[in-house]
Amino acid sequence: MTTRKASGDNAITRESLYGTTPEPTYAGITSFMRRKYTRDLTGADVVVTGVPFDTATTNRPGARLGPRAIRNASTIMAWEKMYGMEFDPFDRLAVIDYGDCYFDHGRPQAVPDEIEAHAWGIISQGPALLTLGGDHFIAYPLLKAHVRKHGGPLSLLHFDAHSDTWADAEGRIDHGTMFYFAAKQGLLDPATSAQIGLRTSNPDTMGFNVLDAPWVHANGIDATVRQARRILGDKPVYLSFDIDCLDPSYAPGTGTPVCGGLTSHQAIQILRGLQGINIVGMDLVEVAPAYDVAEITSLAATQLAMEMLYLYANRPGQ
Repeated sequence: MTTRKASGDNAITRESLYGTTPEPTYAGITSFMRRKYTRDLTGADVVVTGVPFDTATTNRPGARLGPRAIRNASTIMAWEKMYGMEFDPFDRLAVIDYGDCYFDHGRPQAVPDEIEAHAWGIISQGPALLTLGGDHFIAYPLLKAHVRKHGGPLSLLHFDAHSDTWADAEGRIDHGTMFYFAAKQGLLDPATSAQIGLRTSNPDTMGFNVLDAPWVHANGIDATVRQARRILGDKPVYLSFDIDCLDPSYAPGTGTPVCGGLTSHQAIQILRGLQGINIVGMDLVEVAPAYDVAEITSLAATQLAMEMLYLYANRPGQ
């Protein structure tokens, strides 16, 4: 672990984009894991950005406050390398916090294009993107931007309580339909995609490979990792994690909680087991802090976001 002299407000005073620098967790300006708050992409390997959008929510709103809540909770963990990781991702990756995507909430039909343009403006210059939501609809314009960069279709590694492949009218802005449209439009390849933790009914899988929550509980972490690796192969992978994949006892702060979900331990260990997959983009969505208890949902989201960065730091060729 790279440790530098302790100081304060590293979100603005940090000189290097690398390394972990301790500072008081209860004070200072909040950025994700105290990374430098900047829109200068020079030297950045990964950009963290927020999309505070929840107009597509079908149940409890509030995920627009998710990016802020995750950043705030992340300061508690920002003082050292995550336990069990072989290295600190920040020693290998130059990570910045870009701030949030701006859009006019009063013109909802324009928001998807604004999210896509925001993402494209970052990844077209080189860095990878870790996006904090916001409701899960944001994955659709994010996928469009990533397909523009990497070509398509991409493979999807999807953690969720819901399939988000419900059919609906073209153009509907709904956080339960975006992977239906993404598959229909060739953004995703269902045959090389894995959906993990599902526990709501949707008879039409559209060809996606489903490892639902009962299957994970019955077969265990190692079997889940083996199956996911087999499905994903060496294809370019977009990782989308809906926090409601976790059981409500571990993540109550979300809009559509469903009992019987994964534990935090299961989700972390599955991601740890997938080191070496060809990940090209990441999002973590549906944190709604108004329903949280003692920040446990935001803390889980921070840990999972760090696991995503660890995955990215371990991608092929690194």
